[in-house]
Amino acid sequence: MSIAAPFLVLLLVGAFAAYHRMRLATWTALTAVALVAAWLLGAHPVATIVAAVITALIAVPLLVPAIRLPTITAPLLGFYTKILPPLSETERVALEAGTVGFEGELFSGKPDWQVLLDQPAPTLTAEEQAFIDGPVEELCRMTNDWDITHVRADLPPEMWEFIKKNKFFGMIVPKEYGGLGFSALGNHKVIQKLASVSSVVSSTVGVPNSLGPAELLMHYGTQEQKDHYLPRLADGREVPCFALTGPWAGSDATSIPDFGIVCMGDWNGANVVGVKLTFDKRYITLAPVASLIGMAFRMYDPDGILGDKRDIGISLALLPRETPGIDIGRRHFPLNSPFQNGPLSGREVFIPLSQLIGGEAYAGKGWQMLVECLSIGRSITLPSTASGGAKLAAVATGSYARIRKQFGLSIGRFEGVQEALARIAGNAYTISALSEASAAAVARGELPAVPSTISKYHCTEMGRQVAQDAMDIHGGKGIILGPKNYLGRAWQASPIAITVEGANIMTRSLMIFGQGAILCHPWVLKEMKAATLEDEDERLREFDRNLFGHIGFAISNAVRSLWFGLTGARFGKAPGDAYTRRFYRKLNRYSAALALCADTSMLLLGGKLKFKESLSGRLGDVLSQLYITSALLKRYEDWGRPEADQPLLAWSFHDAVHKMEVSLSAALRNFPVRPVGWLLWALIFPLGRRAQAPSDRLGRRAASLLMTPNEARDRLAEGVFTTPTATNPAGRIDSYLPAVVLAEPVERKFLKALKSSGIESLTFAEQLEEGVREGWITADERRQLEELREMTVDAISVDDFDPAELRSAGYREDDQPQRDVA
Repeated sequence: MSIAAPFLVLLLVGAFAAYHRMRLATWTALTAVALVAAWLLGAHPVATIVAAVITALIAVPLLVPAIRLPTITAPLLGFYTKILPPLSETERVALEAGTVGFEGELFSGKPDWQVLLDQPAPTLTAEEQAFIDGPVEELCRMTNDWDITHVRADLPPEMWEFIKKNKFFGMIVPKEYGGLGFSALGNHKVIQKLASVSSVVSSTVGVPNSLGPAELLMHYGTQEQKDHYLPRLADGREVPCFALTGPWAGSDATSIPDFGIVCMGDWNGANVVGVKLTFDKRYITLAPVASLIGMAFRMYDPDGILGDKRDIGISLALLPRETPGIDIGRRHFPLNSPFQNGPLSGREVFIPLSQLIGGEAYAGKGWQMLVECLSIGRSITLPSTASGGAKLAAVATGSYARIRKQFGLSIGRFEGVQEALARIAGNAYTISALSEASAAAVARGELPAVPSTISKYHCTEMGRQVAQDAMDIHGGKGIILGPKNYLGRAWQASPIAITVEGANIMTRSLMIFGQGAILCHPWVLKEMKAATLEDEDERLREFDRNLFGHIGFAISNAVRSLWFGLTGARFGKAPGDAYTRRFYRKLNRYSAALALCADTSMLLLGGKLKFKESLSGRLGDVLSQLYITSALLKRYEDWGRPEADQPLLAWSFHDAVHKMEVSLSAALRNFPVRPVGWLLWALIFPLGRRAQAPSDRLGRRAASLLMTPNEARDRLAEGVFTTPTATNPAGRIDSYLPAVVLAEPVERKFLKALKSSGIESLTFAEQLEEGVREGWITADERRQLEELREMTVDAISVDDFDPAELRSAGYREDDQPQRDVA
């Protein structure tokens, strides 16, 4: 044993230093002290000397720059430059456009949770809250979604006027230009509430406040452009749209074939330098009604009018609707969610250079402008829409499951329904936390490139799951369209959110990890920049500093992954209270595992990693779930650690951790270099996978929160339109829940009397009358049961129509082919 002791000391001290990320000099000193102590305590002298020599062989070359730089760093720099994947201009712009927030800590393998907890709790200003309580509430009351989606296929004129008059299109426009000057959080809360009553209304309001002319003008517009257009956009004199997508360029926006040729032309009676645009766009929201069109195109200068550069690059311009040559096409019809959306095209449409957003100075900088603004818009509109729909579906479905009875029981008492209710509750809680977190990041001044893609992808995917589960619980109530249906349109519209602003398949497999692995990693981007420095000495020094920081980082994450795997992450410093501390520790484990897998993948695969989309998607899932769980814990802390919310927090957290392990497992089992995958598995899962999906017991607790009036349910419903109006059936059903719960004991007593007391009446009214006459219920209880029956009828009723009402306005019976009758 005395022979093995020095080597054991060497191993343990090294592991201890790596776990705590000590400097190499500190490790060397600790090892020396430990070896001396081992010698004095009786360790074998020769073994101790051998261990000391090993320590010296490692430490001396690495600690002495005169040895390390020429013999180790320089050869590694040469190798690195050979395997360094070339970055396209598109990729370079995307990386440089974003900022890194707390997601960078999650990629560190050792998150500083205080950074997250020190972020201010998201709060609305008094002005924003007043707007939500006033004009937004009123707009929701005006909304009749059936009239919008089926009868008109549009908002009624009075709603358009109300939206413009109350500056809904100018929420993000600064006050000095006549807008409301709301924060990103205020924008999020408005869209969330509107989406809870109609996705058409939320889309109509959301798009002008997302990526579009106003956002782009605020960041890049000339002063003249701001002074002219922003006041008109704020008060609705201009209705904007932004034309990016076309038939040949969807998710691959940089490949747009639409072009503009620099030339001379006439504009307002003068001959000026401008651009002749030829374009073909589709899927453009608000295009059919827009008066101001933002246009993305590739700009060329074949005659050298502006300089030597012929392909100037992607540029952005503003086109008034009346500009000659623009053809506003007919409307698209997106899945029975008929927000204004359609194609537009033009051939040799001339505009002066003054119509370029930012003027001539921003010619060719369109992709950079788009990427910077996309991360803002993607953080808000679609996540907020998913949040509003999911939260309303949660409370309405919970009420419906309590009201609707089958086999003498509320359907929410059946375990199969409880499983779906639990998913609804957990996903709605998660969407709410995640969408608010991404909006808060924008409000803090960040450009959250990675969080925006995480939020867009996962909010819309979870929103689709909520819609599916709600439809399953409602059954026939959900599939029969009409004024009483509050789910059907949301179900039909769910694929829209999956598709727009970057298709979700591409977002998951290419963007989340592809961007995060470089942008969020503490060393990779620094190494890449160091390797491209022009000064040779500076390049070597900077690369040396970042390289060995990265090596220590990787060793630390391997040690931390193994330790957390062996101990189940039960130990270690973590914030939170007695309930949540274990959650933070688990996230420490998966943060280290993600960092280890990312480093290994980038080292072994290099530039080929971008083509390993399944691996990238799975590692992106891990990063996403880390960010999601962080948002959940931050929300729990911001709300004051409410005990009533713990079932929702726990269900959402365990669901996320289970998904993390599934994704890590799939990534390692399918790792391209199989032996390395086996080694990573041994480090990350030394005792096998342990995370389980939320238990049935926890699911029942989460489901019961939706079916009972309580403070956790109220917090979940915060910010959505639950006012019980004639055109808001979901709000009416939700409002019935307290009375339904109070009436249930009376109902049970009455049903028992029906079975055991020989009541002979057949109709409900006669049975009640007999029950009062016989003394089984009181007159007050009779009124209570009558009210319960009325609420139940309203909750379960569906619509029916005259056949002519369902025919298209263009239908003519005499135009239909006649069938032969045998």
